Amino acid sequence: MEMKEGSQKTAIKKKESRIKAIIKLKKFWIPALILIIAAAGCIWYVNDYYHSDESVRAFLDGDSQVNVSEVEEGLYLNGPGEENAVVFYPGAKVEYTAYLPLLYSLAEQGTDCFLVKMPCNLAFLGADKAENIMEEYTYEHWYLAGHSLGGAMAASCVSDNIEDFDGLILLAAYPTKDLKNDALSVLSVYGSEDKVLNMEKVESGRAYMPSDYTELQIEGGNHAGFGNYGKQKGDGAAGISAENQQEQTVSAISHMIEEKQKKN
Repeated sequence: MEMKEGSQKTAIKKKESRIKAIIKLKKFWIPALILIIAAAGCIWYVNDYYHSDESVRAFLDGDSQVNVSEVEEGLYLNGPGEENAVVFYPGAKVEYTAYLPLLYSLAEQGTDCFLVKMPCNLAFLGADKAENIMEEYTYEHWYLAGHSLGGAMAASCVSDNIEDFDGLILLAAYPTKDLKNDALSVLSVYGSEDKVLNMEKVESGRAYMPSDYTELQIEGGNHAGFGNYGKQKGDGAAGISAENQQEQTVSAISHMIEEKQKKN
């Protein structure tokens, strides 16, 4: 039995409607699926980070010489010093408290410190946090410091606000913007066994440095040794302890600040 012409047209229209519905559905669920996958990837990425080791807990309570307190931007290490302060930006995907031992030692030497807690442990999401701290606290001299990506973001912040800072401290980091200013001091510290830091970028970054620039390579130090968060993927094996590396770093920073005070 042959299908009538009207019935054929109806069947064709129904088929076309189904095809259009499928096309519309694909236009919706394919982008939605991509967004879901991207969101899941972002959640995984920001939650896959280096955690502070157990040794950090001993520094959280502070003592009679250094008081450690929580502030809006992270941790405030208030030591015996009154004139100088360092704001510190952590490395990418590293729990900020991993740098507490390093900054605790610096605070003991007379330089108060602000250890910044970055959104999602990524410094580029909070590159302006130093400005917020400087608006709330009064110090005669301000220094901005950072490790790895935190150092790069610190350098960018100083470059954009160069008159507000006395110095910049780069730990396994390099600048990508001009830092040339007669009033600015820059200290760059990295380990001889660092396999994460791009040394070609460090070398090219020297062109952005001011005349008061000091570079220190710590023999036996590596990338992760500036903090207390264990081994970092792709890093070289350290020939010295993290404690030793941090002691040398604190000594270099303190010397930089002392020399700056003499010039002032």
